[in-house]
Amino acid sequence: MATRRTFITCALPYANGPIHLGHMVEHIQTDIYVRFLRSCGEDVTFVCADDTHGTPIELNAQKQGVTPEQFIATWDREHLRDFTGFDVKFDAWGSTNSPDNQRYAEDIYGKLKAAGTIKRRDVEAPYDPKAQRFLADRFIKGTCPNCKEPDQYGDACEKCGATFTPKELIDPRSVISGEAPVWKKSEHLFFDLKSREEWLKKKISDPGFMHPGLATQLGEFFKKGLADWDISRDGPYFGFAIPGETNKFFYVWLDAPIGYISTAEQVPGGAAQFWSRDSNARVIHCIGKDIVYFHCLFWPAVLDVAGYKVPDHVHIHGHLTVEGAKMSKSRGTFINARPYLELLDPSYLRFFYASLLGPGPEDLDLDLKQFRERVNGELVNNLGNLANRVLSILSREYGGELKAGKDALYTECFAKVPAIREAFEQWNFREAVKGILEIGTAANLFITRHEPWKLVKTDKARAQEVLTEAARVVLLIGTLLEPIVPRLAEKLSKQFGRPLFKFNELDRLELSGKIGEVAPLINRLEADVVAKLIQPTAPAAEAPKKVAAPAAEKKADAPAGPPAEIEYDDFAKVALKVGKVLAAEKVEKADKLLKLSVDLGEGEPRTIVAGIALAYTPEQLVGKNVVVVANLKPKPLKGIPSKGMLLAAGPGGKDLTLVDPGPLPPGTAVK
Repeated sequence: MATRRTFITCALPYANGPIHLGHMVEHIQTDIYVRFLRSCGEDVTFVCADDTHGTPIELNAQKQGVTPEQFIATWDREHLRDFTGFDVKFDAWGSTNSPDNQRYAEDIYGKLKAAGTIKRRDVEAPYDPKAQRFLADRFIKGTCPNCKEPDQYGDACEKCGATFTPKELIDPRSVISGEAPVWKKSEHLFFDLKSREEWLKKKISDPGFMHPGLATQLGEFFKKGLADWDISRDGPYFGFAIPGETNKFFYVWLDAPIGYISTAEQVPGGAAQFWSRDSNARVIHCIGKDIVYFHCLFWPAVLDVAGYKVPDHVHIHGHLTVEGAKMSKSRGTFINARPYLELLDPSYLRFFYASLLGPGPEDLDLDLKQFRERVNGELVNNLGNLANRVLSILSREYGGELKAGKDALYTECFAKVPAIREAFEQWNFREAVKGILEIGTAANLFITRHEPWKLVKTDKARAQEVLTEAARVVLLIGTLLEPIVPRLAEKLSKQFGRPLFKFNELDRLELSGKIGEVAPLINRLEADVVAKLIQPTAPAAEAPKKVAAPAAEKKADAPAGPPAEIEYDDFAKVALKVGKVLAAEKVEKADKLLKLSVDLGEGEPRTIVAGIALAYTPEQLVGKNVVVVANLKPKPLKGIPSKGMLLAAGPGGKDLTLVDPGPLPPGTAVK
């Protein structure tokens, strides 16, 4: 049987700032999958690159008094250093500002043009007369036309959530010069995405291509009608000039994904072995759910028209929150990779992320208390201490000599391996970790039951057999953990004095000879060290406000009392069930409402309208498990029948957190 070949990528980080722990979710997740496939004997190529073009990079380079090329070179070095620090290992690392990327961008554009899918159309765009350049939406600020909040960007209000065009802003101004923009016409080039509509519908309906819930969400774009994709920008612009055009450049989203192809030129055999239409290699992208449109509609359509291979699978993950909320610089929860690495071993975070990552696009939360407790309880106590006490007694009492005996424990633990392997294959690292911990628990119970520290005094030969059998399971755990915590696995390998086994060798795992020098594998996480990850920025002190004296003293309102007590029968009337959000969209003319399609295990999903739009975007909700009041009387909201209510905690508005029931199947009763 031929070895399966896989080419896999992460989304390209933008070369405009440091890597943060949100980036690390994706890169750690992909690295785990790559290491697992290799342990199974598969041929895997893993590449990534910096995304380097666009107006933000050009302007930030100007501010620092360097060229864009010098600016991106600095971030290129730092990005690769940080990924390496987290034990993420690429076969090639590239840049979208490379000659190979320019060559492929021009080739793909030429083929799109020859196929008749490039259109020309005048657009009216905001122009900064002082800076003498066209402006992207995020380079215009003004007052929100909906809630009148000042200092909002030209595409959406961060306070009320309303979306709009820059022209709708009140008193718009350029963030570059401070001047009011004017609107000018310019001819742009567009990719005819609509012409690929039927092909795209078939592609996203392929169950192996992407998450079905997000495919359903993409279906909303077809209902509205696919829009032509603007692939050009006017100069000045840091990017590749479009052949045959004057002062026109490829928009960053045209040449950025092409970096997946151009970076493959660095590996033996080049890009064609993966990206030619007749390639037998499996191509996988791992991305966040905020860029699904680009990777599952625009990018596949471009590749297909240009005659390249279309990715076989796009794995989509959720966003990272810290302490239950979006990462925030003011709260100190916007944690960059480098400060983490200066404090803690990357194995802690790799293990914690793996313990939370399921196969779907659910968000995951870096709750620092849970982080410390799970690492200490599961990685350190369950697995690390097991290895240390077994190997320490062998080293102390027997000079490290191993003696095989009964194999009941290994047989029991090995029976869990197929399910763990399947979990890794399905990107369900949460279940894989659960299975590994069950093996660790079984081995710990085995040691507790046999008490080899006592047995060594009465039956030294039998104690040696017990310890060898437990050590065999420790070695099994090391193999299963290697994709998740390779640094810890390498330490274990050295203590055994032999390479770890691979996933495809575990049925032949035998132990003999002597172990090497024994030492603790990993230390406990201390609360004071973990707390240093959060470095809140103190808000500027406000001057005291003058308050006019009241005309008459007003009696303070009496504090509200506790809620009235209810009988158990009253509570029992409420049917709470686990639901999974399949699709989500904003409700027109209702800034606080989202329309959700929720699977409650009833055969047909329910429509629920929830007032959570200020706390969650539709993309954050798809694939998320929620708790639903399932027997609430249906009520129309904005003309939409709502058949249920979601449970959430918090005062409201942006400060709402949905109750998370964990990885339970839809329809499970919550009691």
